Amino acid sequence: MTSKVIAVAQQKGGAGKTSVAAHLATALVSAGKSVALVDVDPQESLTAWHSLRVDQHGDEAAFDFSTCEGWKAPAQIAQMRRNNDFVVIDTPPHAETAARQAVREADMVLVPLQLSPMDVWAMRETLDLVDREKTGFLLVLNRVPPRAKTADELRAQLKKEKLPVAKATLGNRVAFASSLMQGLGITEAARTSRAGQEMAALAKEIMKKA
Repeated sequence: MTSKVIAVAQQKGGAGKTSVAAHLATALVSAGKSVALVDVDPQESLTAWHSLRVDQHGDEAAFDFSTCEGWKAPAQIAQMRRNNDFVVIDTPPHAETAARQAVREADMVLVPLQLSPMDVWAMRETLDLVDREKTGFLLVLNRVPPRAKTADELRAQLKKEKLPVAKATLGNRVAFASSLMQGLGITEAARTSRAGQEMAALAKEIMKKA
């Protein structure tokens, strides 16, 4: 399989980009893939999680990891692409240079989308950026409450607009956050849980599409 770069992007802050990036990376590793992580968000939340992971679980739990932004990012991403099956990039909100560069380098942009008008409006800005860089993308419904009729309505609306939506949906589950606090991904901490099954399904879907 040719190496693939997945950028997790959404112009609205608080959409769950870092959480999705960390859980996706560990799910891909659980599926037997070699994975690199790149943090181009100045907040460096993914970097903090990776540091916790190494502190708690040792160097054997480390990813091929880089924190970079600006003009260094494309070269770093290219190097990681050569050495791994997947490169997962956590991007900053807003159309900053780092976000644009990550989208430009990506084979697929994963756009987390919560069930709120603000997220849907911000999604439009993200898709404008993706369109300008001519990169493929996949929308992922994230933090979906149980029995949320709104999720079905939003999915139908997006499909009507011919926008690609992942079949896998990520629920609003405490297990996602609690596993990150252990320096783990959900497929490592609780693979057979509902949250673990959801993330494993998303990883499988991305492996087929990428």
